[in-house]
Amino acid sequence: MSSQVYPAVVAIMLGVGLAVVLFIPFVAVQYRRTGRLSLVQMMVWGSFLIYGLALWTYTLLPLPNSATIRCVGAQTTPFQFVDDILSYPIGSLGAIARNPAVMQVLLNIALFVPLGFFLRMVWRRGVVVTTIAGLAISFLIECTQYTGVWGIYSCGYRLFDVDDLIANTAGALAGGVLSLALKPTLARWDAAYEPPTARPVTFWRRMLGMLCDAVAYWLVGAVAGVAVNGFLFVLLGRDLGGESRLADIAFAAVPLVLFGLITLITGRTIGDAAIAIRWHGGARPEIVRNLLRYVGGVGGWQLVMAFAPGLDALFVLVVVIALIATPGRGGLPGLVSGARPVDSRGEPARTAEPSGPTA
Repeated sequence: MSSQVYPAVVAIMLGVGLAVVLFIPFVAVQYRRTGRLSLVQMMVWGSFLIYGLALWTYTLLPLPNSATIRCVGAQTTPFQFVDDILSYPIGSLGAIARNPAVMQVLLNIALFVPLGFFLRMVWRRGVVVTTIAGLAISFLIECTQYTGVWGIYSCGYRLFDVDDLIANTAGALAGGVLSLALKPTLARWDAAYEPPTARPVTFWRRMLGMLCDAVAYWLVGAVAGVAVNGFLFVLLGRDLGGESRLADIAFAAVPLVLFGLITLITGRTIGDAAIAIRWHGGARPEIVRNLLRYVGGVGGWQLVMAFAPGLDALFVLVVVIALIATPGRGGLPGLVSGARPVDSRGEPARTAEPSGPTA
């Protein structure tokens, strides 16, 4: 894998992993700030996350072997890149295009141009803030390189270059200026914004809540499995021999019990809380209603996966069909418990369900 492709692959992989970890908090924050979650919001924040990681991977990776590290110093002469450019042929456009010093400057500028767009779209910040942020981030990167990743290596393995600092800041400034073109569109979005109020519980909203439950299950199960294996291997010194049966049990049992207790006590699953819904009416006493809802939803899915793994896809299909068929979007949990989901901010006026995938 080439030195240019490798950092991009690492940034994407880490970005996807971090997006999964932060998915539920992100959904919860968006529903409390705006009352909804759109595909555009997810794409913008996901791209911003990957871009931020790319700033790190492209400036620090690949990490060298400490035994074969080659120490470099610092280039502290501003605009030294001009002399570097002139040291190569520049007699034609083709020669300039092939000039490695030109390409280095342009790439350092281009790397920070998206920062202006993301700061404008995500936090509505303009040229001044973007330029300052670009300078600060670039300075942090250069210091990280100069100090050998803050002392991890005995010396800097990448050059601290003041010209990189200048080029990165110029890129952030250019991005801030170019992002002015987004102002009319963002102004229309902001004008159409309404403070979060009670909204109908739609099909896509419930699907998003179920997705949050599934993500929570896999994350907690994975952490439990790794913790059990770590305990067996590190503290007890056991040879795991591939797979650990205890880790498999922990993967299934810990989220089943943990999320079951949360649902019994609060009346809501993790996904329900993330998308800001609560359940109204249904069987009595309340603990029975909550148990029925849990078994009819994510709890039932976990039980099927644990005891009849071949039928988990069928269970999901039944849940989705029930969600489509029930007018109040109670789905299978609503059918077995008699409860119906409502917005946690109160009862919304009944309106037509939107046709698009805005949750």
